[in-house]
Amino acid sequence: MDQVERLCRTGAIDTDIAEFFNVAVSTVYEWKTAYPEFSEAIKRGKAKVDREVADKLIDRAMGAKFVVQKEVKLKSVSYLNGKKDSEEERVEVVDLHMEAPPDTQALIFFLKNRRPDLYRERQEVEHSANKEAPPVFLLKVDNS
Repeated sequence: MDQVERLCRTGAIDTDIAEFFNVAVSTVYEWKTAYPEFSEAIKRGKAKVDREVADKLIDRAMGAKFVVQKEVKLKSVSYLNGKKDSEEERVEVVDLHMEAPPDTQALIFFLKNRRPDLYRERQEVEHSANKEAPPVFLLKVDNS
């Protein structure tokens, strides 16, 4: 079970699991039904990677601050009587504090999936009236 959980933590889906075990996808579905611990291992692995991806998407959507380590070459030169006496080079790792601006596409993706009732592209407005009034109209707006 650890093997399938680790596999799902890499982003594997059911077809990848089937390929890994050299079986048909239908066999994976049968295993999930027949062996609850197999199904739970898949759910645990997928849930972990799904949370990590969701966190990254939110960071991307809202902008994020992060630290990048970079190697920097430093050179020291000593002079004696106006002439170069010695030279020394060394490499140091420094922390660069970076900031990513909010990403509009990530914001749109997040909102459409998180709140489709408010942010979906297609909106439907239904209008109805009593029998003596004019017919019912359905307005469909497609922003794509």
